[in-house]
Amino acid sequence: MVEPTSPRLLFVGGAGDAALAVDVVRTALGQARKRGLQVHLTNQEATLAATPAITALADAASAVDFEIPGASADWARGRAAAGERFDIVFGVREMAQEAVAEAADALGLPGNPPQAVHRVRTKDEARAALAAAGFRQPRFRVCADEAEVRDFLARTTGPWVVKPRDAMGSEGVTRIDGPQELAAALEFLPERTAFIVEEFVTGPEYSAEGVFLGGAPHVLAVTSKELLPPPNFFEIEYVIPAIVPEETRAEIERQVVAALGVLGLRYGQFHVELWWTERGVVLGEVHVRNAGGWIHRMLAHVIPGLEWFGLVFDDVLGNPVDTAALQPVRGAAIRFLTPPPGRLVAVEGWEEVAAHPAVIHCELAVRPGDVIEPHRSVENRVALIAVGADTPEEARRLARKLEESVRFVTEAAPH
Repeated sequence: MVEPTSPRLLFVGGAGDAALAVDVVRTALGQARKRGLQVHLTNQEATLAATPAITALADAASAVDFEIPGASADWARGRAAAGERFDIVFGVREMAQEAVAEAADALGLPGNPPQAVHRVRTKDEARAALAAAGFRQPRFRVCADEAEVRDFLARTTGPWVVKPRDAMGSEGVTRIDGPQELAAALEFLPERTAFIVEEFVTGPEYSAEGVFLGGAPHVLAVTSKELLPPPNFFEIEYVIPAIVPEETRAEIERQVVAALGVLGLRYGQFHVELWWTERGVVLGEVHVRNAGGWIHRMLAHVIPGLEWFGLVFDDVLGNPVDTAALQPVRGAAIRFLTPPPGRLVAVEGWEEVAAHPAVIHCELAVRPGDVIEPHRSVENRVALIAVGADTPEEARRLARKLEESVRFVTEAAPH
């Protein structure tokens, strides 16, 4: 009797070289191994070299640049023609999602339509599609220069947000209250080729984390967010599940599920950002990947036994999934610490925080002598504390208490 060969996973985009990115991929590959998957991982050549621990977890690794349109699909076709079989195509990096979709399409495997992924990754196209389907959206305009922005400002009511068409982690995003603040906002953009200006949405921010099962979206939990005051959008707290009335949670889930259907998405994980306003849900950015900010670890505490990445593999492999068990029963919270800018002299109380038994993950990315920059995007995160508890209220209280017990001593940095 011939033994069946193991199912094979093409993992497009590998991991970035940041600690969070490596942890996400290590977790995903661990859940793939539990299901007997053989893994062929692709990534850009330099990043493959920078993440040897991840490469070592795969059965094979190849240098393929996921940022070159069509390159991953062409590579996958070539491997298939040479006799290599793949059963699943998956990836976790934001910038690799179009390559994931193109490779799956090229191999005739489950995946999102490439045009649908391109739409949600191009923020103005996603906004237009949602608005056309009747979802609440802020008015926006794609601009090429300052004159076009000023024209939009003159025709709409502020405040406004200036941001890139295609970026992540609040990179280059600024709120402005008038034309006098425009120059600084444009300077903060990573690129000036084309960008978006849109009306600022007033209301608390949330996100919905989930997975597609049988092509249908299943919301695992709603996450609440706290941000530093404008002009930037630095997130300093997540709480899962969000502490909101049941009817609010249900309406958020209803809107998210409907929007994902309208956008033509059907595969993998999702992370959908939104606001709760006086008019109800206003949808923000849609991502066909897991959430960042260590939410993958927080969800695993909130839903005991959850394997978020493993659910994607189970869905393709036809393994049974008990959706009734995919409900939050505990709470988790994370605080991103924001010490005053300047040269760091000392950090007090960190060892005690790191030793606390409720800590899911903590990270201190600075040491005495480093210069702490103003907190403007996720790239400026210098420390974080994630905790788990029996309820989200308890988790939030504990995370804030632990944050208060850490003291950063800084001095003015030389110019």
